[in-house]
Amino acid sequence: MTKVLVVHGAGMNMRGKAQLDVFGPQTLDDYNRLIREYAAKVGVTVEIFHSNIEGEVLNAFYAAHDGDVDAAIINPGGFTSGAPSLAAGISQVRFPTVEVHVSNPARGNGSTFTRVCRGSIVGLGLYGYYLGLLAAKDLATKR
Repeated sequence: MTKVLVVHGAGMNMRGKAQLDVFGPQTLDDYNRLIREYAAKVGVTVEIFHSNIEGEVLNAFYAAHDGDVDAAIINPGGFTSGAPSLAAGISQVRFPTVEVHVSNPARGNGSTFTRVCRGSIVGLGLYGYYLGLLAAKDLATKR
């Protein structure tokens, strides 16, 4: 079965607590619960990781590279318009990564990760994770 690493970046732990007008009332726990439901529907297993620290997220990608992960999804959160080391790391791993944003990062400065991810899904709310899992599974099976 395809294994997908789902990474939540900086500030994602504030979902449901701040910027409700942009991201809605769902908490990170709500996100994770829904992601697991979507994964079951899509037929993939997920490993979910969150950190507000760029180096920890980078280390999660490198550990996945050396492990049994077939693809990744990242919602970079607060790393979206920065985090050059993380972007460089994503370009180095052996598996495809799909970028997912609940809102549309074009409302700000855009995303640093668009150029290193195989694709981006933006502005579709939590449904974007479902599409991201479908895309990750498809990309992993075509490698």
